[in-house]
Amino acid sequence: MSKKVAVIGSGFAGMSAAAYLAKQGFDVSLYEKNEGPGGRARIWEKDGFVFDLGPSWYWMPEVFEKFYNDFGYKTEDFYQLDRLDPSYRVYFKENHIDIPATLEALYALFETKEKGSGKRLEKFLKDASYKYTTAMNDYVNRPSHSIFEFMELHLLIKAFKMNLFSPIRKEVKQVVSDAQLTAILEFPVLFLGATPANTPALYSMMNHADLTLGTWYPQGGMHEISKAFMKVASGAGVKFYFNQEVTSINISGNKAQSITTNQGEYETDFVVAAGDYHYIEQHLLPSTHRRYTQKYWDNRTMSPSSLLFYLGVNKKVAGLLHHNLFFDEDFNVHAHEIYTQPQWPSKPLFYACVPSVSDKNVAPEGMENIFLLMPLAPGLEDSEKMRDHYFNLMIERLEQKTNTTIKEHIIVNRSYCLNDFKNDYHSFKGNAYGLANTLKQTAFLKPAMRSNKVINLLYAGQLTVPGPGVPPAIISGRMVASEATSFLSKNI
Repeated sequence: MSKKVAVIGSGFAGMSAAAYLAKQGFDVSLYEKNEGPGGRARIWEKDGFVFDLGPSWYWMPEVFEKFYNDFGYKTEDFYQLDRLDPSYRVYFKENHIDIPATLEALYALFETKEKGSGKRLEKFLKDASYKYTTAMNDYVNRPSHSIFEFMELHLLIKAFKMNLFSPIRKEVKQVVSDAQLTAILEFPVLFLGATPANTPALYSMMNHADLTLGTWYPQGGMHEISKAFMKVASGAGVKFYFNQEVTSINISGNKAQSITTNQGEYETDFVVAAGDYHYIEQHLLPSTHRRYTQKYWDNRTMSPSSLLFYLGVNKKVAGLLHHNLFFDEDFNVHAHEIYTQPQWPSKPLFYACVPSVSDKNVAPEGMENIFLLMPLAPGLEDSEKMRDHYFNLMIERLEQKTNTTIKEHIIVNRSYCLNDFKNDYHSFKGNAYGLANTLKQTAFLKPAMRSNKVINLLYAGQLTVPGPGVPPAIISGRMVASEATSFLSKNI
């Protein structure tokens, strides 16, 4: 009889782990508290509009491709993937800049803004490519159980070459002095959990993901990825149980014997916890079997949360691309109000995603699907009054920059913020993006993948290695599956 594995959570980490474990011949059941797959990558449909509730950026396409390839598929078996060109638009106070998809056009753009910066950008991105390739090949795929995994001489040499102990702002300043170009190069780290002045230069590898590998879009929406992962996992033998919230992991000695959901108890030989790490450890395990204290969690540095609005507009809105960044206020002030002195922002930056620019299937004909996102410090007090205030602020600026009326044409309007992240995902402090990628929370310094009190329990997802984001979640699931397979194979 094959060993039973219970996976908690159907985000990308959970579905990835489940698929790989089923491929190894284990009897895998996946339990999800919500009504469908994807975790944060769910959809909401209303009046002909189809909204992706979570991720909207498709970066690092090779990670998705590898997952599909491992099961005998290709990306095109599930959806049409298009590279966006321009990749995105950045609005500043007096102008806007479109980021081209080709490097040649990008270098030329920088050169027009600041003489000599094109050549410096070329070198910067070459260095970023080295960091990206090195990180993906030598660091990201390690389970990070201990520091000794990284004590090999060649890894130590590479760590110094990747400027691990220098801030990315210092590196960016060597490329450009122009404020707008600086904002463009610092943008990818905005969601990593620290200001550019406190984020290791290692993370310029995200500029490689952004500017070199490019921004893509799966026709039909980001939830097409969730559907594809569920199809792969189901094909491998995973059984999905939706609307089943796990309420406890039941321990005997140092082993998980079963899980309890709102619909019953299920025996298991192994548990993969791919929901919110903090919630699962602090609420589903007895206190005697928790690795970390609540004080430990309270001292973690989190990535931002978000205030989101899903808007259906009954007309087309000129002046917007698929992705639009509104950097028409001070980048440093907003970053300070997220990371250094957490508060509702005074003059926030925000992001507008308009997938209906690229996809006719996400909005009725002649209408627009608009997703607004304002980064926000986690753990703040959430209220309808605050949501309304920032909705009006963002809409006013959106109308001003596009020189058109929008508010009076909104026929669908749903907000989503801290309380919703907590209610739907048990998200720690209502965070949206997981644990911050600071130097003190990198690799083996993150919450551990392996439980030290329950021998058949592993964690996957954005609060453990390798970190937040869809591609890291996929990798996290694959690593957990490998570790679980090793354990189960030795304990037949």
